[in-house]
Amino acid sequence: MQLYPMVFKPILKKIIWGGSAICPFKGITPGQDSIGESWELSHVDENFSVVDNGVFEGKSLDELINTYGKQLIGGKVMEQFGSRFPLLIKFIDAHADLSIQVHPNDELAKKRHNSFGKTEMWYVIHAGEGAALYSGFSKQITPEEYVERVQNNTIMDVLRRYPVSEGDVFFIPAGRVHAICAGCFVAEIQQTSNITYRIYDYNRKDANGNGRELHTEQAKDAIDYTLYSDYRTHYEPLKNEVVELASCKYFTTDLLELDKPFARDFSAFDSFVIYICMDGKATLKDDKGNSLDVHQGQTVLFPADTKTITTSPLSHAKFLVSYIK
Repeated sequence: MQLYPMVFKPILKKIIWGGSAICPFKGITPGQDSIGESWELSHVDENFSVVDNGVFEGKSLDELINTYGKQLIGGKVMEQFGSRFPLLIKFIDAHADLSIQVHPNDELAKKRHNSFGKTEMWYVIHAGEGAALYSGFSKQITPEEYVERVQNNTIMDVLRRYPVSEGDVFFIPAGRVHAICAGCFVAEIQQTSNITYRIYDYNRKDANGNGRELHTEQAKDAIDYTLYSDYRTHYEPLKNEVVELASCKYFTTDLLELDKPFARDFSAFDSFVIYICMDGKATLKDDKGNSLDVHQGQTVLFPADTKTITTSPLSHAKFLVSYIK
């Protein structure tokens, strides 16, 4: 069976801190409020994405992997990650500050949860006035000092806060303390894992006066305490060229800003390829004769047996492109 570029039904997550930006960004009507996340491509248990175009419409990503395996996600990828699709693609719209958190690495996640760890990256789509996020530490601390600061409410004093604007990029390896704050609308590319250790929640209380559970001891062993001078990803945006934003063993993500047709050869990677349309409209064509018109807010999965992808913008288009090298 010939595989083709697929789009999926978004899994919209109504969350107390969610905003109202995701539906208009994706062109979903009528709009909904308090949508904190849209899971664009997911193989997380009980959240399998479902195809929304072509002959596979209505089939889940899980069904496709069970049937087409290496043809869909790549032989090399399956050797590394098994039959679990390795990436989760999200849009996140924060109307309020998210908790300070950290994710375990593969080794710790396997031991504690029989799961993959969670390395991720953020691309800022839009930032409201005063929008910021946290990534990493602003001074060197020890595990013992971390616990003490959580207990005495001074952990925020040693976190690196970054005011953000559209186009900012942050790579968040497993172990890095981080948080998305109010006013941030981001695209997130992450390992397929739903494990989060909550470090601090600003002493917020629910309707019953209870604070949210913190995972102080679990996080203590998961945190990477290495101090870096800068946690932001620096890059130069270029028109009609591939700009690499992040590359690790879990994913490579490129930025593609186009105002004319652009062809790219992916045959060397033996990996699926994900195109996330961040702005504009374009037609995507593969080497098998398949063609798909896409617009801002859509995510497209190309199977691993795709050799070339040609992007023809209507006037302009911007994509994040993710795959595994």
